[in-house]
Amino acid sequence: MMASFAKSPIAFNAWATLLGSLSKALDVKTRDSIGLAVSEVNGCNYCLTVHSFTAEHMAKLPADEIILARRGHATDPKRDAAVQFARKVIETRGQVSDSDLNSVRDAGYTDANVMEIVALVAMYSLTNFFNNVFDPEKDFPAVAPAGAI
Repeated sequence: MMASFAKSPIAFNAWATLLGSLSKALDVKTRDSIGLAVSEVNGCNYCLTVHSFTAEHMAKLPADEIILARRGHATDPKRDAAVQFARKVIETRGQVSDSDLNSVRDAGYTDANVMEIVALVAMYSLTNFFNNVFDPEKDFPAVAPAGAI
């Protein structure tokens, strides 16, 4: 992926700025779960390998939780609301219903948190699209491809 980004310092800097800012959003388990859900919807097999690895080794999510995140859910009720909302955002291209918005708010997320979820969806979609276009060599352990779980 970095070799692809190296072709455009402008694109790399835009992505790196987003990544740096959003690394402070929410908690690592929620961020990685959102990354898995968005990458599954966008069909990005490269990103699924990366997010599965980081979810296991950095967020310490067990294998069943990683699969659940790819399906747009989580075992923790609050995280589940965030992941479901993120999946709705990508599936509807941001045209979520009032019910979707109320569900994530009712789970305890503020409007600032909701904005962070939307920004995470955008950032993960950016890397999904870059990797779908340039199809970099997979440098993380293989996982089931998008749509296979």
